[in-house]
Amino acid sequence: MLIRRKSIEAQANTKAGPNRRRQQLEADASKPRKIKYAPVTLSELEGVRYLHFGTEWVQGAMRIRKPDWIELEYAQQMMAWMLFNRDPRHIVQLGLGTGALTKFSYRQFPQAQVTAVELNPAVITICHSMFKLPEPDERLMILESDAMDFIVHAASHGIIDALQVDLYDATARGPVLDTPEFYQACYDSLAAGGVMTVNLFGDHPSYAKNLRAMEHAFDTVVSLPEVHDGNVVALAFKGEVQFDFPELYARAALIETQTKLPAKSWVNGIKSALQ
Repeated sequence: MLIRRKSIEAQANTKAGPNRRRQQLEADASKPRKIKYAPVTLSELEGVRYLHFGTEWVQGAMRIRKPDWIELEYAQQMMAWMLFNRDPRHIVQLGLGTGALTKFSYRQFPQAQVTAVELNPAVITICHSMFKLPEPDERLMILESDAMDFIVHAASHGIIDALQVDLYDATARGPVLDTPEFYQACYDSLAAGGVMTVNLFGDHPSYAKNLRAMEHAFDTVVSLPEVHDGNVVALAFKGEVQFDFPELYARAALIETQTKLPAKSWVNGIKSALQ
């Protein structure tokens, strides 16, 4: 997310231009205003394709020869909830990015419902065309929706087992949703024993603000060590959690065998944070 790469493709996803006729402007003024999104742009380097929002900040990545692999370390850490839930029924991603977490969850947990929520329709389109995101089916739902609207609605149901939150815009100055109300809705959306992982920007005032809001809503919050250029993944738990480290290391070894993800490092990070 917070890695600089120079974009090699830039194409705005609105058609408005500076030379419209006055009549067209007057007609448009009577219509509801459309949301203006930053341009969705791409770059490639050494076999990895990157997603940008018109800047050098990376919003996601995919190794072209391994499209279902989670390429970025912080994104791998977003799967740390796997240490605490072996059999999730419903996995939700807020902020699609390149679809890395959504694809991985869809492939690794064939018994689970996987839902991704993304506001920008151009991101959804480019994930299908350039990042190998599968088409929706009976298990995979891709929603073009505001994450706040979705999570407030989901809060009344409390059926999400794993909630992955990665909500950044083109400025990359911190999550775009960071209020106590947002995190309370996230808490309420989770089933008993549910876990939320959140991508934060450690070297920014938004980090402390987000942690305070999470700690107000959740029973336990733990941050993993910083990676990349400032990414810090926080884990937030609904309900009491027992950190049985021998058991967690055994679970991590199984995850590494099955997925090749560096799960032992996640346990090391949790242990270090709690000491």
